[in-house]
Amino acid sequence: MDSLASIGCQHEADIRLDEAALHLAAADRPKADLRPDIAWLESLAARLPKGLVSAPQRAAALVSLLAEAEGFAGDSEDYDAPRNADLISVLARRRGLPISLAIVYVGIARRAGWDARVLALPGHVLVAVEGETSVTLIDVFAGGRLVEPQELPGLATMLARGQPLRPGDAALLTNRETLVRLVMNQASRARQAGDIPRALTLYRRLTLVAPAMPALWWERARLEQLSGDTAAARRSLAAMRETTRDPALSNRIRQAYEALAR
Repeated sequence: MDSLASIGCQHEADIRLDEAALHLAAADRPKADLRPDIAWLESLAARLPKGLVSAPQRAAALVSLLAEAEGFAGDSEDYDAPRNADLISVLARRRGLPISLAIVYVGIARRAGWDARVLALPGHVLVAVEGETSVTLIDVFAGGRLVEPQELPGLATMLARGQPLRPGDAALLTNRETLVRLVMNQASRARQAGDIPRALTLYRRLTLVAPAMPALWWERARLEQLSGDTAAARRSLAAMRETTRDPALSNRIRQAYEALAR
C-alpha cells in the first residue's frame, strides 16, 4: 500500500507524527531513503536525559538539545519557502516553519516516552510538553523560548491533559490535524501563486492521509474542476459525501455534483 494511503488507514494513536511527515516530504522524492533520517531522530531522542518527570524539566531538556545543541530555529528570512514545510529539508537545514519544527520537537519527545502535543494558535503553533502534574509551552520557532500561559489569551487556566483549551483560544491538534496543517502551508501558497497543478497534487496527498475530512475533498474537487477534470471533481465530491452525515452539507455536495454533470 502507498505510504500516504497507509497513514490514512491508521488509527489516530498509531500515527508516528515525525515519520508520517517524512513520508509526506518523500512524496516529492520517489527514491528517497528515510532510514537515515529516522535513525537520526532516534539518536536525538536517546540523548535526552532519563528520569525527567516534570513538564518544565522535559521542556528545558528538549530546548537544550534541539535549539541550543542542534541549532533548530525558525526560518524568518525565507519564511514562505516550500522547503520550510518539508521535513526532510527541515532536518537537513535545522530551519523551518513553526509547524514543521513542532513536529520535530513532539516526535523526539514521544520517542523518549514523554507526552507532547502541537498547540494551535491563530497563525502560529506552540509545543505543549506534559509532565505528571503540569504542561509547559515552547515556542519552537523562536529558538525554543518557554512561554508562560499568561502571555496568551485563555491560557491562564490549567491546560488539562489531552483536552483543548477554551473554545476560540487554542486547540491541541491531533496527529492527523497536524499533518494537514503542515501540508496546507504548501498548498495554500501554491494556490495563491496560481500553481493549480501543485496545489492539486498536495490536496490529493491530504485526502490520502486524512480521508475523513470533508473540507479537503471539497477543495480537491474545486481544483480538479479548475484543471478541467470534471470527472475527477465528481469522484471527489462522491468521496466527500461518504465523510458526512450533515444533511445541509450533503445537499450542498449533491448540488455541486449535479452542476458538474451539466
